[in-house]
Amino acid sequence: MSSTTMHLSPGVPIMKSTDLVNWKLINYAYDTLGNVDALNLENGANAYGRGSWASCIRYHKGIFYVSTFAATTGKTYIFKTKNLEKGPWERITFEPSYHDHTIFFDDDGKIYMIWGVKKLTMVELKEDLSGVKEGTERVLIENASAPAGDNIMLGAEGSQLFKVNGKYYLFNITWPRGGMRTVVIHRADKITGPYEGKLALQDLGVAQGGLIDTPDGTWYAYLFRDFGGVGRIPYIVPVKWEDGWPILGVNGKVPETLDLPASKGLIPSIVASDEFTRKKKDPALPLVWQWNHNPDNNLWSVKERKGYLRLKTGRVDTSFVSARNTLTQRTIGPECSGSTMLDVSNMKEGDFAGLSLLQKNYGLVGVKVNNNVKSIVMVSAASGKSVDIQTITLAQNTVYFKAECNFKDRTDIAHFFYSLDGKSWNPIGESLKMPYTLPHFMGYRFGLFNYATQQTGGYADFDYFHIEDKMSEN
Repeated sequence: MSSTTMHLSPGVPIMKSTDLVNWKLINYAYDTLGNVDALNLENGANAYGRGSWASCIRYHKGIFYVSTFAATTGKTYIFKTKNLEKGPWERITFEPSYHDHTIFFDDDGKIYMIWGVKKLTMVELKEDLSGVKEGTERVLIENASAPAGDNIMLGAEGSQLFKVNGKYYLFNITWPRGGMRTVVIHRADKITGPYEGKLALQDLGVAQGGLIDTPDGTWYAYLFRDFGGVGRIPYIVPVKWEDGWPILGVNGKVPETLDLPASKGLIPSIVASDEFTRKKKDPALPLVWQWNHNPDNNLWSVKERKGYLRLKTGRVDTSFVSARNTLTQRTIGPECSGSTMLDVSNMKEGDFAGLSLLQKNYGLVGVKVNNNVKSIVMVSAASGKSVDIQTITLAQNTVYFKAECNFKDRTDIAHFFYSLDGKSWNPIGESLKMPYTLPHFMGYRFGLFNYATQQTGGYADFDYFHIEDKMSEN
């Protein structure tokens, strides 16, 4: 399975499962998508909610293909490898940026790409995938949203094409106005059409994805659901075949339970604690970590102080969301907590370092240096603007921080804490409401950050990051 991570680096995470329930993060398709201001958080530009979207993963003749696109760079990307876990990856790019595309390798050796919103278009790709064969572009379906009605808020997109028993099945997501995200499927005997369409699933807003057939002949659809502040969560939906159509769900509904092995949890396979201790052959950062935008690799280290992540300042920034080198991990539901210990001995005037919950309406708890005084500060951007909610003078150089998230039934509330000894925790500031906002277009993420507002050259040392799938009794 591949996923979307937009403005994060590395990007397009690759996950692996043997049972469709327990998934493990095994790699990323790319380290950095491109070297432009928006992806580097430079010159006031950013790629929040943009970067790379809607990936497609395919396996053909011993090679895995993972593709994505980015309006930020105006390009389409195809990454190919024989080994998803070890690589190496070959990277192919071409223009333009084909929105929400699917790659399809047909039985006759031809390679196609379908993309678009509402009006879906198809092209044939060159054999080496280096671009489009001239003169092959054609409109495949004029209005792919039609099976869901004519009052549509979001036109059909998220194309994924499959071939089953000689027929072609094109999955899309659309959103009727006043309704919910909906799966539509089009079917044809030839890849070029004509296609007939039908509304395939309209329940809980579970949509966008495609078909999975297991070795024992069982079929599923793998889809997602918007779920508030934690982001989009995956759903496995049973599929049966009737009259040559895949029938999604049970009596049109998405079942809450399935006869599958229970999940063993997302820790440590999707998120994980980190002591920042590294053996010689260890990667500098485990796969669970992603940077907010492209990092400046000269300004962080896990080697300079053994057992610590060091974040150094290299420029002056005006806000948390414009600062580089915030190191992030996903939050997970239904509840979770993230904690760290910070050594602030080498921070400089104007520096701010600590623990974040990253989204447009972010929350922070950290240490600010102002007039040579170090203070613990809880910052909230719940109103859309950054506000210092509570400030407490700090008379020592080590301090502990914790953020707890409650996503149960879309409660979407976080609380922040500090400790002077790592044992006794004190609440600070106010609770943070965590909405899912389109400018960032992803769930809240834990982050370790340090940035300068006045001068460069300071640094903050993080001793560890601990994540748990529960909240404390605080």
